[in-house]
Amino acid sequence: MPDRTKSPTRTLVVMRHSKAEQGGSTDAERELTSRGRADAVAAGSWLAAHGLIPDSALVSAATRTQQTWTAVAEGAGWDLEPTFDRGLYVADPDTALDLLRMLDDASTTAIVIGHNPTMAYLAQLLDDGEGDVEAGNAMAIGFPTSALAVFHYAGDWADLGPGSATVTGFHVGRG
Repeated sequence: MPDRTKSPTRTLVVMRHSKAEQGGSTDAERELTSRGRADAVAAGSWLAAHGLIPDSALVSAATRTQQTWTAVAEGAGWDLEPTFDRGLYVADPDTALDLLRMLDDASTTAIVIGHNPTMAYLAQLLDDGEGDVEAGNAMAIGFPTSALAVFHYAGDWADLGPGSATVTGFHVGRG
């Protein structure tokens, strides 16, 4: 078992993309609705108001997640270049967790933007049950579009696992 007493505290934001159009030429090419874009900007504003500035961003390569990232970054005032990952589009929670384990340990704050049900399951999987009760309850009830959960984690990214992170916030962006 890793010694977390000497590990830096890391912050992870797990986010579901914003509201997208019902149709597109393919599912991966569906775009955000105007409400979805406004909601993503609102989510970014909330993250900025809480002092969250990622140094790593892992985003599904689908159009709606890329557009969510752009709007969140705009709302937060970030200029970070994300990593767009095709695998995250079809990832199950274990695969998403594996992708997070590959983050560079120089990164102390990361955001992952993906799809449901994976993001909801990932957030529940990570939760150690020791954090903000209200946030944990809200997260367990549902993970709608533009939802995000904030976790603190002490350890190397490679050791991130089930029940290893503490939920400290939950928010649903609404513009």
